[in-house]
Amino acid sequence: MHALRFALTLLAFGLISAAAFAKPVTEADLRKHVEILASDEFEGRGPGTEGERKTLAYLESQWAKAGLKPGARDGSWYQPVELVRRGPKQANVQFFSKGDKLRIVSDDILLVGKEAQFKSSGLPALFVGHGVDAQGKVIADVRSKLVFLLTDDADYLPAEMKSARNRRNALDEAGAAAVVMVSGEQFDFPVYRRLILSRPVSWVPKDRKGNVEGVVSPQYMVALVTAAGGDWDKLRAAARTPDYAGQSLGLSVNLDVESDVERISSNNIIGKFAGRKPGSGAVVFMGHWDHFGICRPEGDEDRICNGAVDNASGMAVLTEVAKRLGRAKFDRDIYFVGTTAEEAGLIGARAFAADPAVPLNQIKIVLNVDTVAIAPKGAKVAIIGRGKTDLDAEVEAVARKLKRKIEPSTDANSFLQRQDGWALTEKNVPALMVGGSFADLGKLEAFLKTDYHGPNDEVVDTLQLGGAAEDADLHVELGRYFADSRKYKPKKAEKGTGE
Repeated sequence: MHALRFALTLLAFGLISAAAFAKPVTEADLRKHVEILASDEFEGRGPGTEGERKTLAYLESQWAKAGLKPGARDGSWYQPVELVRRGPKQANVQFFSKGDKLRIVSDDILLVGKEAQFKSSGLPALFVGHGVDAQGKVIADVRSKLVFLLTDDADYLPAEMKSARNRRNALDEAGAAAVVMVSGEQFDFPVYRRLILSRPVSWVPKDRKGNVEGVVSPQYMVALVTAAGGDWDKLRAAARTPDYAGQSLGLSVNLDVESDVERISSNNIIGKFAGRKPGSGAVVFMGHWDHFGICRPEGDEDRICNGAVDNASGMAVLTEVAKRLGRAKFDRDIYFVGTTAEEAGLIGARAFAADPAVPLNQIKIVLNVDTVAIAPKGAKVAIIGRGKTDLDAEVEAVARKLKRKIEPSTDANSFLQRQDGWALTEKNVPALMVGGSFADLGKLEAFLKTDYHGPNDEVVDTLQLGGAAEDADLHVELGRYFADSRKYKPKKAEKGTGE
């Protein structure tokens, strides 16, 4: 008994590691959270819905049990994030060639407007290929035109324009009347259709939606271009060159688009372990709690996109990490941030970066956790953000102490801009994703091409949580390391410090 009391005293003063008192995270630990967060009762965790209310109530309860205290700037658990939700209602689209109305033998088109109704006649139709050049500049005069944009990227595109969303935004800002994306190999038409039908949201302070946005399938473009007397294959091939300048389709378009538009309030949830050395900085764990909610129309057998892998698994990991870190005191503050509306463009993370609970220049590292139920036990550790900070060697050293092997390539950086950490990277804050799910991109791509963003991303017996449990243990140790001012001493002029 005396030995135990002595050990606990040493633990309280940080003189021995808490590792001996923290059991490894198990698959069962994670599954119990995923089964709740990805249940039909939580309705797919859509922002601004009853599913959000249940999700945040559950996370607050679990995080409080872990010892976290409210960490938002106003002293509460929550950071408000104002959103606007839009969804398609009905659209009438007519194409004309030399005054004759074309008959398009495809229904693979879906449009949504910024306002409840948009009407315009005689819009010129323009194909812009990938939309921007090697410098990221819009390639043609798109003002008051309907433009078709390829979603797949090209080798010559700058890093910030690999994202079809960013290229679409550039076309909107250049004055396009409507931007219609042509689905591609990475995400096909059904994926984009599900996204639009899920009625995605925009962040009110940065609402840059164009008058009309939408998506068509390649088959629709074949039908449209053929009806106009052109060749879609030649048109698309010409767009692969860096000097492509766009091409008129020789068509005019009449649009009558009706949309559902709704203003909603959502929240990030923020918890905090206060450090014992004020001013020594902070460690931030981050993950998005949201998914697509009820994503199928009435009448479909399964209407809920449950988001078990994306990202109930990540929130389960964060919760179990918090439970273990809460058993000891650390020098630095440790924040846990559950973000809203990641699926709509990292909105919650950007709201946190714009109005952070801790000054950005005090953040030593952000560790984002997303889509972790992919890899089995024994997977290598990949780093999304490798080479973007001075932290790679530190992270690898911690991983090796857990007998984890390292994936040394930068292949996982292809996902750098598609996860919440990017919103902090943009602010020059060191932010990484660390774990096994991005070490084998073949396994990840298999998920992205099947269950991703659909009703089949739900809790099943075969849900892969072995690697997620190992990644949870890794994040516990990363938290202990970076929150200890004696172990981690950042350089003054460190790459990516928010300073």
